[in-house]
Amino acid sequence: MRERRWETTAPLTFGQVLAVGDRLRSLGLKPVAPANDVICYVEEWTVQSPDDFDQLDPWATEDVTLVHVREQWRGDFFLLAGAYHTVCRRHQNIGTYCSVSHPWRIRERLALHDQKGMLWLGFRHMHSFIRIRLQTVEVVTPGERHEDGRLAQWLDERRAAFLDAITVLELPVETSMEKGVVVLNPHDPSVPFFCSWPDAFGPCQFEYNTSDAYEFLVPASKLAATYASEPAGVRVYLTGFSEAALAEFQAIEPAARLVYRCSVHCPLDELPEILDAVQPDGRLYATLCEFPTQDLLPEGEEASAIIGIVGNHGQFQIEARLNLAPLNEEAMAGWLERLIGYPVVYAPLPAFV
Repeated sequence: MRERRWETTAPLTFGQVLAVGDRLRSLGLKPVAPANDVICYVEEWTVQSPDDFDQLDPWATEDVTLVHVREQWRGDFFLLAGAYHTVCRRHQNIGTYCSVSHPWRIRERLALHDQKGMLWLGFRHMHSFIRIRLQTVEVVTPGERHEDGRLAQWLDERRAAFLDAITVLELPVETSMEKGVVVLNPHDPSVPFFCSWPDAFGPCQFEYNTSDAYEFLVPASKLAATYASEPAGVRVYLTGFSEAALAEFQAIEPAARLVYRCSVHCPLDELPEILDAVQPDGRLYATLCEFPTQDLLPEGEEASAIIGIVGNHGQFQIEARLNLAPLNEEAMAGWLERLIGYPVVYAPLPAFV
């Protein structure tokens, strides 16, 4: 989410994808060979029941999460989160994880940030947490300078947006500005508290943890209520639960769409089989090649690039992800097209899924 990302504009066959690897190899890079193992990340795989995950039995999998998806949802967040919390406590164990996401609306008008933020109310074995994420209209990664003229405005907006959430949640957290970064500190320094990507002109989040499993149910509902004028996209993430527990979760609202995400270990040339297994909606990602851009652009800014494979709806694309743009904006697409051999378009990933 903090990366600059481009993707090819037309669908490719897997043979064409492998040919891109050959092209990169001819330039002196080291793409993955077809027989070598990769980690393939699967997302948005819609299933009819949790048992459908058995289709991936031929491969080693990890980080398996079942997601309950509700689009255009209008309901009582407190009742929904409370129902998941009740089932979660009956089945909690060291490896279990449950979180409920819901958008919230930032009250102050902002120019550089999205007015919609996202919250996650989560329950683990020994604690619960509230996570708050913001997103900017444009992503500028650390090290890029072309938006420095709006840095002060970005920082003011970010602090105001976080303060908005902190106020509604009534969290004992102070905001301040230190060395060009918005800093958040809990009143009690012993509280497990995390702030991620504070230096990024893009997504940023904080997470506040508590040993009280009930502490954030009401505050999170108040924050979710700031979005009450619109139907919401709500997701519940379930990891590490037994089949019996998953059946109980599904009974909360049987109409929820069931979606899996996981990582799969496999040889590169078996990606078409995995894509076939997660049809029709499953999306997969795998890394084809990683390299420092100065290997090919000694005159450009120092950056790290990943050329990846994306699979969706039975077709493939190539993606390029960089921690920053090594060339001027107007030169990036042309360079990547010459590198990959196909037209590309700028395509940042969403911040809230």
